[in-house]
Amino acid sequence: MATQLELGLDTFGDVTNEADGTPVPYAQVLRNLVAQGVLADRVGLDYIGVGEHHRKDFAVSAPEVVLAAIAAQTERIHVGTAVTVLSSDDPIRVFQRFATLDGISNGRAEVILGRGSFTESFPLFGLDLADYERLFEEKLELFAAVRQQNPVNWTGTTRAPVVDKRVYPVVENGLLPAWIGVGGSPESVVRTARYGFNLMLAIIGGEPARFAPYVDLFHRALAQFELPTPKIGVHSPGHIAETDEQAREELWPHHSEMMSRIGKERGWGPMSRESFENEADTGSLYVGSPETVAQKIASTARVLGLDRFDLKYSNGTLAHEKLMSSIQLFGTVVAPRVRELLAEGA
Repeated sequence: MATQLELGLDTFGDVTNEADGTPVPYAQVLRNLVAQGVLADRVGLDYIGVGEHHRKDFAVSAPEVVLAAIAAQTERIHVGTAVTVLSSDDPIRVFQRFATLDGISNGRAEVILGRGSFTESFPLFGLDLADYERLFEEKLELFAAVRQQNPVNWTGTTRAPVVDKRVYPVVENGLLPAWIGVGGSPESVVRTARYGFNLMLAIIGGEPARFAPYVDLFHRALAQFELPTPKIGVHSPGHIAETDEQAREELWPHHSEMMSRIGKERGWGPMSRESFENEADTGSLYVGSPETVAQKIASTARVLGLDRFDLKYSNGTLAHEKLMSSIQLFGTVVAPRVRELLAEGA
């Protein structure tokens, strides 16, 4: 674990509701998201991640544009993705966009790559879901080669070969920080180690400690590949309010509706209040007062040896004003308290 845990935020740009229940227009959701990123910087948080999706309930399909807007209005916060769906994108263009973002943000860009738990981008861009694994494996190999900023030579089956080509712009200082988002596949953990990328564990349910074997596997794989240990992070949902009761009551209708809607698409049953309370008590839902959330983050950081924790603070239609309040509390109260707790246990 790092001497000082990095604390960040993640959002998918969920489409929120007006007070009367009507959806906020996509354009306003995007403007609100930029304001959230600016506030995160102002209250001292380390990272803001914006996810890429191509569906009705999320406003962000081009996260790098949103991140550039945030970067232009901030000074220290790192800007990156909650996920970039590499499988349905071109690795060279992904690198170019983030190298550009890194330049205009003065070295604050990061990228989290993933296969995509939502699959709308595949038919949208003319890709076959039967190639799901092969697309990610080959494109990750090409991205890793481009990231080294040397002439690239690559051959695969998913796009034309690249023969002795340099890719521009180059990153100003060292290599672009890159993570792979992993939801619980041992193969994905080993693949992340093989490329020497940072590991971001997406833990959206169950006790965080159950991911300890993946952290151990990551360290063992790195040792086998004779690579230095990069960063390990966790991404989990949550919401912060003044009291535990207020936070749970604010979050419950929005989180349950979102999880039930997604669950219907994937064959899960609707989320019960009992399941919600169990996740809040002992699982991977970081909802409550600043002290409750701080204690839970510190515990997870200790158990998994984390370098970063990213709170997915947007939850379905939960209103922008509630998100801003949660960010304010996270930066001004939770973050200092987490670091205090970790220092006490050091």
